[in-house]
Amino acid sequence: MAEHAPSTTDAVPGDAPAAASSARPDPAADPAAPDAEGSAPGEAADPARPRRSAATRAAILAAARDRFAADGYERATIRAIARDADIDPSMVMRYYGNKAGLFAAASEIEVHAPDLTHFPREEAGARLVRHFVERWECDETLTAMMRVGVTNEAGAERMRGVFAEQIKPVLAAVCPVPEEAPTRAALIASQILGMALCRYVLHLPPAVGLSHDEVIAWLAPTVQRYLTAEHP
Repeated sequence: MAEHAPSTTDAVPGDAPAAASSARPDPAADPAAPDAEGSAPGEAADPARPRRSAATRAAILAAARDRFAADGYERATIRAIARDADIDPSMVMRYYGNKAGLFAAASEIEVHAPDLTHFPREEAGARLVRHFVERWECDETLTAMMRVGVTNEAGAERMRGVFAEQIKPVLAAVCPVPEEAPTRAALIASQILGMALCRYVLHLPPAVGLSHDEVIAWLAPTVQRYLTAEHP
């Protein structure tokens, strides 16, 4: 059965009711709520014990990305994600409300695409490829979302949204026919995401064995053509 993109009304079989959970305030914004250490309201905080809410959130999101990638959106459960993160399921619900809220947080991606108008026109392709190679190497979120994107429709929709919202405007500023920006963005994605899939998800030996400079040297001329060529 085809999976569908999540909504805030999705029910989570076996998990706590979404409606009740989504109404809960964010503990980070509620001074009366228990912190990630489990302190009760009104309980004196131990100054020697640092709050671990940021670390807890990071653990939840990392576990969620892995679980969504492995099981898909529909089959992943709050309980399984909590077990992977080694925390109580109530903590997941407290921070993210329900599975849809967790997925939205886990799939939040900011690619920080460079403004190509700041560089010589003939360097645009190499600059863009280098930026993404460096991002893939240092940002595990991108790799995790690539895995999610190839296993379920919700992840694929999120990746499409990232390129539509963050990449297309960058390309429109440099391509000779601005109305072709969506087509050119798709062509560029075929190169950049295709290499990322082979190198970081499928781990094809020839792709993994390429150095950064070699990846850029192979991809940049094609990406440059997609960016600035007036005709195919």
